Amino acid sequence: MKAWILLLWIPLCIGGEREAFTIADYYRVKTPKQVAVNPVAPEVILFAQTTSNLEEGNTDTQIFRLNLSTQDLAQVTYSGTSNNHPMWSRDGSKIYFISTRNEGSQLWVMDASAGEARQLTHFYSGIEQPKLHPNGTSLFFVSTVFPECLADSECNQRMSRELEDGPAAAHLADDLLFRHWTAYRDFQYSHLFQLDLKSGKIMAITKGKIDYPAYGGSYDLSPDGTEIAITVKDVENPERSTNTDLFLIDLTKSSAVPMPITRTNKGYDGDPVYSPDGSKIAFRTQKRDGYESDLFELAIYDRQTASIIKATKPFDNWIQSSAWSPDSQSIFVTVHEKGYFPIYQVDLQSKSMTPFMKQVSVHDFWTAKNGIFSIQSSVGKPRELFFQNYSTAGSQKQITHLNRDLLTQVDVRPAESVWIPSPTGRDIHTFIVKPHDFDPNKSYPLIINVHGGPQYQWADTFRGDWQVYPGAGYVVAFPNPHGSSGYGQAFTEAISGDYNGKVMQDIEAVTDYLAKQSYIDEDRMGAMGWSWGGYAMMWLEGNSSRYKALAAMMGIYDLASMYTSTEELWFVNWDNKGAPWENPEYYRAASPSSYVTNFKTPCLVITGELDYRVPYTQSLQFFTALQSMEVPSKLLVFPNDGHWPHAVKSMPIYYNAHLEWFHKYLGGEKAPYDTEAMVRNQAFKSK
Repeated sequence: MKAWILLLWIPLCIGGEREAFTIADYYRVKTPKQVAVNPVAPEVILFAQTTSNLEEGNTDTQIFRLNLSTQDLAQVTYSGTSNNHPMWSRDGSKIYFISTRNEGSQLWVMDASAGEARQLTHFYSGIEQPKLHPNGTSLFFVSTVFPECLADSECNQRMSRELEDGPAAAHLADDLLFRHWTAYRDFQYSHLFQLDLKSGKIMAITKGKIDYPAYGGSYDLSPDGTEIAITVKDVENPERSTNTDLFLIDLTKSSAVPMPITRTNKGYDGDPVYSPDGSKIAFRTQKRDGYESDLFELAIYDRQTASIIKATKPFDNWIQSSAWSPDSQSIFVTVHEKGYFPIYQVDLQSKSMTPFMKQVSVHDFWTAKNGIFSIQSSVGKPRELFFQNYSTAGSQKQITHLNRDLLTQVDVRPAESVWIPSPTGRDIHTFIVKPHDFDPNKSYPLIINVHGGPQYQWADTFRGDWQVYPGAGYVVAFPNPHGSSGYGQAFTEAISGDYNGKVMQDIEAVTDYLAKQSYIDEDRMGAMGWSWGGYAMMWLEGNSSRYKALAAMMGIYDLASMYTSTEELWFVNWDNKGAPWENPEYYRAASPSSYVTNFKTPCLVITGELDYRVPYTQSLQFFTALQSMEVPSKLLVFPNDGHWPHAVKSMPIYYNAHLEWFHKYLGGEKAPYDTEAMVRNQAFKSK
């Protein structure tokens, strides 16, 4: 069977007159986010834009105003380096936003016409997830506080200083999930608050030793401002369960008790969104407790009847996010679908799903009166803002060109979409990015990049690693093997309890296919992976000798020790089919640590000390084994980072370390900097 090939995005990709893409070019990219439509003049929008400073290791986020009628683009904020979440007052005369320019993350306001911004809050623990009340008199927000203090800012400050500045330094726990991702619990919980915009008084809406909303969760406010729907995880043994529920809070009562509405479902329920007419709440739901990668479906809660129904006919891919149409008759959703994140329109009467934006990768979107604003990217184009009218489905207009200069100066490479037969019986969707000034008559080194999750998908989106390595002369392939989302739920589920099975056959099949291509040098093939992809590299270290170099980031080395050191036990319980003492043979057979005597391939190892999801000791164990077997290896540890290294302080070192490593063993272009000098903060010193 022949592989199927599709070239993605042709314009501006011929590299002849453009320079090769470098690490420095990646940090020239301007990234838009957080659109707010003027309620009085819908042709005027606000959005935040982030730029980066590679040498100083920081970002700058400012708010901009765009008039769609005149195409006039104006910067609104200038002070500080983090201005986010722009919000219009109901009459469009004021702009509210969150800024860190003083006292951490606080609420600020300014006149929409001109003038200086003024600070409205001085809440010690800061403000997150702000939402204006529909009548414009108050604002709701989330903050992490000590439950005995709640809205008492001075109390929170005192408690925090005692904990952080006192002579004792310790963490205390008598149950699990005492730390999560990058932080310890340390007696603090997320709670919901209401700020009176006139008096400045802050009132706690929730209380107690429970998070409102749950970690990574959200809330929404009814259109009449009388009720809040919020995602809450109120279960025994939360480290073993993915069961979260939607709770309703009646704001007309001074001391309303949050009431659950989804208790009958034992899986995940969250991400609530009220319909514009206030009659319904849309939310995402999963059936099975303990399985974070179960099928995400769309459900509807009817506020009059208190009934819940599935919003769509059976749909075999994940629902990602949702927003209502202005008439409350349909819902727009993004989905995982074969390497894209397109938008579908769900009709509530027929439950049918109709493609609204096909074969696009939408990062975020907002429904407005006449159409949808979205932020999109592709492999060959950084994120930009788009608008599509409801009546012209499939015909969208790009409304920002923030990266036009970069695209005319630098060769931002496109991708080919290839379907490669695997002995598992499935064709494996793979993106291939070819190097700068690609010549089909030459041969190039290859890097296979395996994604993490493992239940997620590589998609047609703009990323640093899809450009930096091709810019240095490598062909880079990004396969979506078994376990990936977007290809049906059965394909996603197939990886659980089979880490060393079908997915590894898929990776080998992709490598086999590429090795046969005339433009690939079979003697210069390498592989890299992050998170589960890091596990795959550690597995290949002991089970394959075809790669000349590997790079394993934040990977799982020993399944048994991973089980007893990670925080989210639901993940390892499900994916490994039980605990090590319940399924010992699988833990032994699927652990890279079982194959140390086979280690031979030079390997770069990268991790972060604050990674509590895949503890950094996994990478330390792996590096120790490599060194003990006298395998050429290098270790890079980010002491201030978790599973996701800092985008500007750490990721440039990450990219450069890879370029150094692969240059040494695969022969691509030299890295632009010296990694040791970067680690020692000497790479950008003025000469």
